[in-house]
Amino acid sequence: MLYWAAVFFIIALIAGLFGFFGIAAGAASIAKLLFIVFLVLAVISLVAGRRGPAL
Repeated sequence: MLYWAAVFFIIALIAGLFGFFGIAAGAASIAKLLFIVFLVLAVISLVAGRRGPAL
């Protein structure tokens, strides 16, 4: 998921460089959404991994 966030971020940078600001804004928002989902899943995994053994 972090990989796809980075891919969309690079697409946004390249599109902005060439003047396609609508595409750049869309790609940047997708990258932001994917990064937030990645962070949420990473925190959930961290919390679930710190729990004790199941009884």
